[in-house]
Amino acid sequence: MEFEIDGRLIGDEHPTFIIAELSANHMNDYKIAEDTIRAIAKSGADAVKFQTYTPDTITLDCDNEYFQIKQGTIWDGQILYNLYEDAFMPWDWQPKLKKLAQDLGLIVFSSPFDETSVDFLENMGVGAYKIASFEIMDIPLIKYVASKNKPVIISTGIATKDDIKLAIDACKSQDNDNIAVLKCTSSYPAPLDEINLKTIPDLKENFQTIVGLSDHTLGSDVAIASVAMGAKIIEKHFILDRNMGGPDSEFSMEPYEFKQMVDSIRNVEKALGKVSYDLSDKMKSNREFSRSLFVVKDVKKGEVLTKDNVKSIRPGFGAHPKYFNEIIGKVALKDIKKGTPFKLDFVNK
Repeated sequence: MEFEIDGRLIGDEHPTFIIAELSANHMNDYKIAEDTIRAIAKSGADAVKFQTYTPDTITLDCDNEYFQIKQGTIWDGQILYNLYEDAFMPWDWQPKLKKLAQDLGLIVFSSPFDETSVDFLENMGVGAYKIASFEIMDIPLIKYVASKNKPVIISTGIATKDDIKLAIDACKSQDNDNIAVLKCTSSYPAPLDEINLKTIPDLKENFQTIVGLSDHTLGSDVAIASVAMGAKIIEKHFILDRNMGGPDSEFSMEPYEFKQMVDSIRNVEKALGKVSYDLSDKMKSNREFSRSLFVVKDVKKGEVLTKDNVKSIRPGFGAHPKYFNEIIGKVALKDIKKGTPFKLDFVNK
């Protein structure tokens, strides 16, 4: 399984695709947005992801009880419309930031939240789309996104297994099989005992898609471990400095942390390697330190070999220890000095 985003192949046989989520960490300051993208490029990320919405494309300007946040989140006490008004990235920034990011070698794509944002991103020329966790229920939006024939990356933060299947089927109904599913826990920050990384290989087996992780935990442990579980896409929020504050600051990574995570992921990829029982040249040479049969006392011709004069010891220049019981009790065909690697032709077969 693989697909391509702007020339970058993503799938089982390719390096993990590491996404830095800019989210609201631009702090409504264009220069901060630029500086963040420059820091993302230096961190080793493969891509930067925007969010493309306005308060009016994502919710309603209303303050009744349904639009008040009170679910035990870090945003409790706010009105949805006001939260998104503070957090959204102006659309006129996005083409300019995309050019900057691409000039720095980053792939750029975004999460759309309605059809107008999809159309805007199509005109901007993004190479993929991300379906945010809370939009996985919006099957008409997913179908519209999938109809653009770009890869669709879907987060599963609030989704049941049936929800995931509905979203994947929505993509396939538009003849779009370029789908990735990201294990996600929609808590901010997410507690470790709710992550369930073992779900990642199960997602792959059940839905036959590329799989990955959208991670809201603190630190990099979960993201690094997910690569060993088969994640081929990693998404983490990125911020220049958590002290800047902002709605997503608490669970975002600073540049040095993100760089350490990227380096660790690349090391894990090297260590994962492939299924192999072959020995490297170094491993072959180290077999000299393995056990083998040695004569440990002087033996005269005609003398019987016993457990006292032949032993299995290091190093590995003698006969294989598997022959030990076969040669015990046999008669030496010649004199053998202590410290001689035992050879099978020292005795009658």
